[in-house]
Amino acid sequence: MAHDHASHDHGPAGHSHSHGAGHVHGSTDKKRVLIATCLTAGFMVAEALGGWLTGSLALVADAGHMLADAIALGLAWYAFHLAGRPATGRLTYGFARVKTLVAYTNGIAIFVIALWIVYEAWGRLMHPTPVLGGPMLVVAVAGLLVNIASFFVLHGGDRESLNMRGAILHVLGDLLGSAAAIAAAIIILATGWMPIDPILSVLVSLLILSTAWSLMREAANVLLEGVPASLDRDLIARDIEGAVKGVREVHHMHVWSLDGTSNMATLHACLNDGVDAHVAVSAIKKRLAAEHGIEHATVEPEFGKCADSHDEHDHHHDHDHAHDAPRDRRHYH
Repeated sequence: MAHDHASHDHGPAGHSHSHGAGHVHGSTDKKRVLIATCLTAGFMVAEALGGWLTGSLALVADAGHMLADAIALGLAWYAFHLAGRPATGRLTYGFARVKTLVAYTNGIAIFVIALWIVYEAWGRLMHPTPVLGGPMLVVAVAGLLVNIASFFVLHGGDRESLNMRGAILHVLGDLLGSAAAIAAAIIILATGWMPIDPILSVLVSLLILSTAWSLMREAANVLLEGVPASLDRDLIARDIEGAVKGVREVHHMHVWSLDGTSNMATLHACLNDGVDAHVAVSAIKKRLAAEHGIEHATVEPEFGKCADSHDEHDHHHDHDHAHDAPRDRRHYH
């Protein structure tokens, strides 16, 4: 039994279940993210200098976002690098969740930068400062071209990956930031109305905040081992009870995702007397993989009383709240 889990636990790290496709995607995604990191970091310096020299907060806001994105993309590249490592005796699931941790940390960093931009913009609205529209326009257009290049580099990658989606979201935010800076520069050149610069920088920061929030929420669900949004734990349990012959009841069920793409489950299956446990467990695992996209499952077959229940109250409580108690998982593995 222990040997079976050791060999299976390698799977979610991307080595056992889908080695071929996953490995190819991972290596090309890694290169794509590295190219985008270099493009973003390189231009971020130019844009920060441009914002400082022209006095444009919209450029500084976009440079601040690009700084967060350069760090984010760099960490995303490192996450791909780590995820390729095999599982160890201490980290039995490998390093796949590093990507999710990066996505979450990232979201917090961008949140802080966006709030700083709003604070700075408020000060500028109260006391407008002159902005050099011409040089600002040149820098903003160059920034837009760099971001378009980064977007196309990343867009060819695996969009199922939470890490890649996070990287693409960052670059899209930068695209919008550059577009706002261009709009501000054109309005300043045409009308000389300086408040447009802080106003558009606030709009950019609000876009950044919404991006960061959605990324953090999705990453937090993975880190908290919540049920993936595409799955319903109770419906899956009922499906197994109805579809697999000899299964009387499913309880103590946990469904979670390792990294946003590899879904996993543990459950207890109460079997009718006389049912072959091996056949039933195999059928449950096949059903979970084929119908629900859960490639890695640990199934504990039971006849009669549940090994984990001390009385009927405990049994009922665990059945209703299985996904709230990850500590229970030590009983399953």
